Amino acid sequence: MPTWLIVVIVVVAVAVLGAVIWLVTQEMQRKRLQQRFGPEYDRTVEEKDSPRAAQRELAERERRHKELDIRPLSASARERYTREWAQVQEKFVDHPSSAVTEADQLLVALMSERGYPTEGYEQQLSDLSVRHAKTLEHYRAAHATQHERSGASTEELRDAMVHYRTVFEDLLTDGSDGADRTDSAHSTDDVRRDEDHHDRRNGHDHTNGHDHSERAEHESAAHDSTEHDREHVRGDKVRDRDGVLPEREAAAQPRTEWNGGR
Repeated sequence: MPTWLIVVIVVVAVAVLGAVIWLVTQEMQRKRLQQRFGPEYDRTVEEKDSPRAAQRELAERERRHKELDIRPLSASARERYTREWAQVQEKFVDHPSSAVTEADQLLVALMSERGYPTEGYEQQLSDLSVRHAKTLEHYRAAHATQHERSGASTEELRDAMVHYRTVFEDLLTDGSDGADRTDSAHSTDDVRRDEDHHDRRNGHDHTNGHDHSERAEHESAAHDSTEHDREHVRGDKVRDRDGVLPEREAAAQPRTEWNGGR
């Protein structure tokens, strides 16, 4: 076999091997990014011209994220943010639009304390996507409602609060509890529970359409009736102790007529 032919075969074999290695590497990279970014991977692929461009974008996000000083919260800071969130959520009852705005501001403050840059919304999404991709759609939905809150209904504002809470808890725990809160109904119940608590505190009960003053009247009447029955029973027991039988028991005793001793 001529030497040149051997050289050609070797060159072709090396090229094929290199192509196979490149394809395998790209596939491994794709799977790794897809696993890490989840739905954000598919979204980025749709926004870019090709999957390769999307992978370059996501790899760049990872590189930038490594340069950030992301730090966990101290126990005291976590408790403080938890209290502040509870106050914002309670404010939703009377001022839903303002509460949604404050929820957004509190979330940005939490990002900053964790070490995330907060110079722009799009950059926030990019930085959060590396470690908090699972809750990113919640942030987008909440931000969209907050941006147009003047025309949003109360129910839409309530949904925004639920979305903000999902992202908030994910950042608060650094995703350690798998805070992909698909059970958003649980969060919604918390918001509604605050509303119900506020109504009860002001003397209203939505469960039966009556306020507590009316319920108190019914309970007072029932109490008086019960006390009356108890007095009656106590009276019977007193007469028993004095040797006097109640009428219903006296009537049941057999009568014997006095016949003069006969």
